[in-house]
Amino acid sequence: MDGLGRRVLVAAFDGWNDAGEAASSAITRLREGGTYETVFSVDPELYFDYQYTRPHIASDGEGRRSLQWPEATLLRPARATRGTQLWLLTGVEPARAWQAFASEFIDIALREDVTGFVSIGSMMSDVPHTRPISVFAGSDNEALRGALDLERSTYEGPVGILSVLGAAADAAGIPSASLWASVPHYVAGHTPSPKATLALLDRLEDLTGAPIPRGELATEAAAWEASIDAAAADDEEMTEYIRQLERTRDTWDSPEASGDAIAQEFERYLRRRGDGPTKPGRDDPRR
Repeated sequence: MDGLGRRVLVAAFDGWNDAGEAASSAITRLREGGTYETVFSVDPELYFDYQYTRPHIASDGEGRRSLQWPEATLLRPARATRGTQLWLLTGVEPARAWQAFASEFIDIALREDVTGFVSIGSMMSDVPHTRPISVFAGSDNEALRGALDLERSTYEGPVGILSVLGAAADAAGIPSASLWASVPHYVAGHTPSPKATLALLDRLEDLTGAPIPRGELATEAAAWEASIDAAAADDEEMTEYIRQLERTRDTWDSPEASGDAIAQEFERYLRRRGDGPTKPGRDDPRR
């Protein structure tokens, strides 16, 4: 916990980094579980493409209609308390000027004396919904990896705004880490994914030491899993596919599994699917 300090900024964005809305829902839970005040919001004219992320019109309780523009906002705890406190950075992934966008928020983080940065995201993966949601916890900061037992990603390829912010934080002297939940790719119709949100919050609490209220999230996660069970029960092909994913996951998780055994099992799994050798997915930070 000392690796990130006691003033940790947690970031999540709608869009490319948010499969199953797991990451944005995690930030929403954090925000609802505490009292926060706005520190800074970007000028939407600078960073958003309104043809891609359109403003919304809405009515308030008195029937007044107003436009709501896409935003990205940094929030701080309204009251100072003992122990680790979490600052929040949330909004829509920007469409342009990412370096300037990141610089604005990192400058504010330095002004707020933020001591650590954690980005949270979620990605679609070939994993079964019936097993615990896996969360990759990594960092490019060697000292932080040693202090918190994190992994180093070897992924190369396109990235989202979370990676840009993490790099900017590290460059500014704020150690950064990332958490990525693997959401089953076949559950697109069962969004949001509370089981993935719960897994992210559990790992975030482990990483930062900050107490995080879960509310009814465990119950919602169980109901989400049951709804997918019910949908799969009427589809023999889907049921068999999930069983294949379970066998592969159980092989990876078994104590006796070696790297070679896991690789062989994964190759057999790919052959059964008819995919043959594949390259890592573009949004898989573990590669």
